Amino acid sequence: MKRIVLLDDYQGVALDYGGWDRVPDEWQVVALEQHIDDADELVEALSGAEIVVAMRERTPFPAAILDRLPDLKLLITTGMGNVAIDVAAARRNGVVVCGTGIKGAPTAELSWGLILALVRSIPAEHDSVRSGGWQTTIGGDLDGATLGLVGLGRLGARMARIGAAFGMEVLAWSQNLDPAAAREAGVESVEKLALFERADVVSVHYRLSGRSRGLVGGAEIGAMKPSAYLVNTSRGPLVDTDALVAALERGAIAGAGIDVYDTEPLPADHPLRRAPRTVLTPHLGYVTEDTYDIFFSDAVEDVLAYLDGVPLRLIEP
Repeated sequence: MKRIVLLDDYQGVALDYGGWDRVPDEWQVVALEQHIDDADELVEALSGAEIVVAMRERTPFPAAILDRLPDLKLLITTGMGNVAIDVAAARRNGVVVCGTGIKGAPTAELSWGLILALVRSIPAEHDSVRSGGWQTTIGGDLDGATLGLVGLGRLGARMARIGAAFGMEVLAWSQNLDPAAAREAGVESVEKLALFERADVVSVHYRLSGRSRGLVGGAEIGAMKPSAYLVNTSRGPLVDTDALVAALERGAIAGAGIDVYDTEPLPADHPLRRAPRTVLTPHLGYVTEDTYDIFFSDAVEDVLAYLDGVPLRLIEP
């Protein structure tokens, strides 16, 4: 029987979305719940699979892996961008790479959840009430505070609108930010270091690339006010984790809300798990009902289109 393998189904729900019963009966659809980090184990798990569906960037597909999967013909990534797939190597191996639609709003919504949790000490107060206590902290204010956005693309612009609704002054920086476009969005365009110096909350919304890796480093974190918070729901390697942990441990910043990490799942002994004044979530930015409906419905469409010889949503090198 022909095989379709769905990877990294952490919650065990992938087969409940998208209508996989639309795929012809001669195809066996298998969802793997456990992340496979070892290259040899991954190759063994995907042996014989003609179609693989990757959940975002949870499992990398470099050339070294693709070269060892001779049966693979269609690789689908949820979303239309996946820096963990070597698309050129896929093409060289005769593998078609396709994507799916994605919603942007859920990640921005989670960013604000992290911001509110930090500024109002929601996790600490929750734990206090659960244990029989009452008020133990004094919260900060967003009204009148300054939001600094690293990146003013689709997600950054959404963050800016919500920040303005909270009554915040909004600053933004990116390498190619047009000051006129920022003004039209009600945002002040500033230099990178000035953003970190002035912001009460810094939120990162930037595309990961070789150029942007480590974009938020020791100098940027060191420029932040002791009362300021850093939030990252974009990609872990954008922020220098060692510099962030060091700043948290010495009380140089007020706290951090982190949804993305250099290594995922986050190792059990990772120093971020012990760092003070943090709110940590397990890369939940896109993990919503509506997003999963889109991911898997489009993945099924991609499979059917491939079987018909007219692939959809092609991703080119």
